[in-house]
Amino acid sequence: MKLVERLSFEQAKLSVESIQEGEGSEKNLYMNGVFIQGDVKNQNSRVYPINEIATAVKSLQEKIVKGFSVLGEADHPDDLTVNLDRVSHMVTEMGMKGSDGVGKLKILPTPMGNIVKTLLESGVKLGVSSRGSGNVGDNGKVSDFEIVTVDIVAQPSAPEAYPKPIYEALHNMQGADVLTKLAEATMHDRRAQKHLQKHIIGFIKELNK
Repeated sequence: MKLVERLSFEQAKLSVESIQEGEGSEKNLYMNGVFIQGDVKNQNSRVYPINEIATAVKSLQEKIVKGFSVLGEADHPDDLTVNLDRVSHMVTEMGMKGSDGVGKLKILPTPMGNIVKTLLESGVKLGVSSRGSGNVGDNGKVSDFEIVTVDIVAQPSAPEAYPKPIYEALHNMQGADVLTKLAEATMHDRRAQKHLQKHIIGFIKELNK
């Protein structure tokens, strides 16, 4: 079955850093933190044993080392398939820290990635959410766990609040069509990126109302 576990910015202990990876190159934005918690009952009443998380994390890290691109989206789709038009980042590292699975995300210069980048640089606290599969027993313990990817989600205002999807928010707000077209244009036009940033600032203000 599909398993989705969301963590807020604070729960994931996320940090955002900008790194220049080559002389004269632009800085890349990364998010680091806890991607999935182990040995605790989460808000979905599920418990991920340490051995299950460790095995899943090791498997994903081995794929990354072998050159497999683990892509993630801005918010979740309805299934385990990664939609290329909504990709915002890639998972570059996975490992264990105590009972938790921790990792690192690199924000990509895609339309959704540019939106996430501007939100982060403007001080918006975004969370993360693991997306995977497994079986859940009567006691809530997860077995046969496999991590498909880690997505970026909007920060809920309270622990029980369902995060407002970034993608849906774009289409439900006034002027969203302009913002979406600008996002698509940023792939090829640096001037469009500046206009995008201006419009996203307005989007942030609406998001925080």
